Amino acid sequence: MPQPSPAPAKPFTPAFGLGNPHLQTLWGPLWRKTTHLERPRERLWLDDGDFLDLDWHGPHSVDAPLVLVLHGLTGSSNSPYVAGLQRALAAQGWASVALNWRGCSGEPNLLPRSYHSGASEDLAAAINHLRATRPLAPLYAVGYSLGGNVLLKHLGETGSASPLLGAVAVSVPFRLDQCADRIGQGFSKVYQAHFMREMLAYIKNKQRQFLQDGRHEGLATLASLGSLDKMRTFWDFDGRVTAPLHGYADAQDYYRRASSRYFLGEIRTPTLIIQAADDPFVYPHSLPEASELSACTRFELQAKGGHVGFVDGSLRTPGYYLERRIPQWLSQASRG
Repeated sequence: MPQPSPAPAKPFTPAFGLGNPHLQTLWGPLWRKTTHLERPRERLWLDDGDFLDLDWHGPHSVDAPLVLVLHGLTGSSNSPYVAGLQRALAAQGWASVALNWRGCSGEPNLLPRSYHSGASEDLAAAINHLRATRPLAPLYAVGYSLGGNVLLKHLGETGSASPLLGAVAVSVPFRLDQCADRIGQGFSKVYQAHFMREMLAYIKNKQRQFLQDGRHEGLATLASLGSLDKMRTFWDFDGRVTAPLHGYADAQDYYRRASSRYFLGEIRTPTLIIQAADDPFVYPHSLPEASELSACTRFELQAKGGHVGFVDGSLRTPGYYLERRIPQWLSQASRG
């Protein structure tokens, strides 16, 4: 059976007027006020010659607990839920660093490859860097959506060798194939269209940068993908772009090898998973059964919350459940 949480979670109650999962999902990107933070940026160079940008916040002491925060698809360190969590962590005296996946920090990355839901090797590089930079700091990680999937996959791959002392994953697309189907249904097609525009723009921006920089080999690799026209679904994009750029046979192979649900049983790091039953990206049958979870995993399924939503309080004074629950759980987990 999953291990009990260090403290019981109070049920999430959506703000009056925001009970609809789509309003929960859209509140952050459309209506939340911007969180302004002072965040020095560090560039981490990877072994393959590419880079990740890391945005630091909070105390600079060598032994302050440190949290690595991972954004979701087409997000960045500026995503409202990332900056909001960093502010909340700083309020309890914890440091944090927001990772921008390849090409997500406002500057195209240098290689044809990009980021994707299975990019646990990039997460491992960031974790190793943080361990070397602040060896005395207890290290934790929080991932949202795509970032949550990568985090859980990494935890399963590393098992008891993981240097993380605790982890939290939110609104996870546990089965990528099923989520690719779910986002193509009903109102969720609106999200699919948005993601497709952003993902195609990501590739086209990279093509323009490669042309400007004279990166002919990279241009040839992207050109070999063929036309980017008439892509409408995740299956289209992942079959024609994600799979060939990252060594997968096709979309199905990518979804099977990158879906975090297949790695959950091997997790040996204390882990909290926060999910909403009404998530418009995830089928109920995509959620893992209790028997699939390792003994150190706590699964908190809330009735409502949408996808990375969890907005409570009121429309006039909205509250952000995740920015209370996550720091609370991490703090209590750190005390054992």
